[in-house]
Amino acid sequence: MALDKFDLAILRELQRDARASLGEISAAVGLSTTPCWNRIKRMEADGVILGYTVRIDPSALGFSETVIVQVTLESHSDETIYAFGRMLEEIPEVLEATLISGDYDYLIRIAVRDTRDYERLLREKLYRIRGIRHSKSSFVLRTLKSSEIPLSAAEPAEAAKAPRKPRAPAKVAKAGKAR
Repeated sequence: MALDKFDLAILRELQRDARASLGEISAAVGLSTTPCWNRIKRMEADGVILGYTVRIDPSALGFSETVIVQVTLESHSDETIYAFGRMLEEIPEVLEATLISGDYDYLIRIAVRDTRDYERLLREKLYRIRGIRHSKSSFVLRTLKSSEIPLSAAEPAEAAKAPRKPRAPAKVAKAGKAR
């Protein structure tokens, strides 16, 4: 789907505050409410907007530690990868799991209460998954940066496709006449 400058502006506003009203979003991006609403609905239907959520401080719920686990599997067959992914889905403490290139196969981000909670998770859940050859765990000491998709670095579709042309000077409306 090609996104233009209005789509990117709408996404920027929704990333800033997904609870903003349609009127607030429309005013911020310079569109009336109907075209703004239509663009939001189109981006939802096309899978650009995946959903709306709330950010929660994990430590407020007792999850004061984050562990990054690198995992290597014994086999790389489709069945093994599928089964491993299904097993990770069953572990609620697993926040994110990505298949990666390099020395390890997976990078897994896990929320735990403390080191004893992580030991329990390893024994009771992670190490019971068949096919793990090797794992390496690192506790996060501090998160230095956590950000949203860099919309400011994205270019509108028209600008990305076509070479830039100098713009013609803007026409000024005559006083008393609506455009």
